[in-house]
Amino acid sequence: MGGGGMVADRRPVLVTGGTGKTGRRVAAGLWARGWPVRIAARSVAPAADAVRFDWADRAGWPAVLDGVGAVYVAYAPDLAVPGAADDITAFAAAARAAGVGRIVMLSGRGEPGAEAAERALAAAGTVGAGFDWTVLRASWFVQNFTEGLLADALAAGELALPVGDVPEPFIDADDIADIAVKALTEDGLGGRILELTGPRSLSFAAAMAEISRLTGRPVSYRQVPLADFLAGLQAQGVPDDMRDFLAWLFTTLFDGRNSATTPTVPEILGRPARDITDRAAAGWP
Repeated sequence: MGGGGMVADRRPVLVTGGTGKTGRRVAAGLWARGWPVRIAARSVAPAADAVRFDWADRAGWPAVLDGVGAVYVAYAPDLAVPGAADDITAFAAAARAAGVGRIVMLSGRGEPGAEAAERALAAAGTVGAGFDWTVLRASWFVQNFTEGLLADALAAGELALPVGDVPEPFIDADDIADIAVKALTEDGLGGRILELTGPRSLSFAAAMAEISRLTGRPVSYRQVPLADFLAGLQAQGVPDDMRDFLAWLFTTLFDGRNSATTPTVPEILGRPARDITDRAAAGWP
């Protein structure tokens, strides 16, 4: 089992994307351990434990990082987008200058752009005084079905995506957060890229069948042409850049490259990874 003793540095942990799927769970896990937390997000109201943070505003980063001992990085919109690696390089330099001792970064599986950002973080962590770093390379979130763009579709009883019968080892965001908290507050996970998946791989159709069975609310799955999917997003008012990103995601990542599961979650947490059925059985969403 991974991990180790608690770290001595009790300065606040900065949680970027602190109101998002993983960020708010990481913050909750840190608070549960009695750890001081500084929430960072674009829409948060400034407060003693919350600061406004924008990846496009590099001039504002030093103030956000001041007095911080560790950082959880959830880059928006995704590490796969152009320019992400440059932002991570600059952010890591700012963190190092601020005396940050540890950075844990959320990443995605099978994304060349994300891998470039991972290399940028690792390189910054080994320069000069550096900092400990850990990368959490995660599969598709279970919570993508319950929070955000896809939640309304499931509530309406049909999920339509431009993806065929490709299995994906859906991971629960709570597992990601539990590992992030360990990496932020304990020794033993530094300098590692952790591939995080759920316990088994399911196609989207199979996942919807499982959800239907356990919730008693039928949800069907339908594969649709990419053009139809994008037209639906446009009708919902989804911005152009997000539509472009989703088009890339669904036409690139779901080719089988990410279908294999890994034993990382149970190895680190000492318990089985949560299955998508655990979430459904507990009440969906």
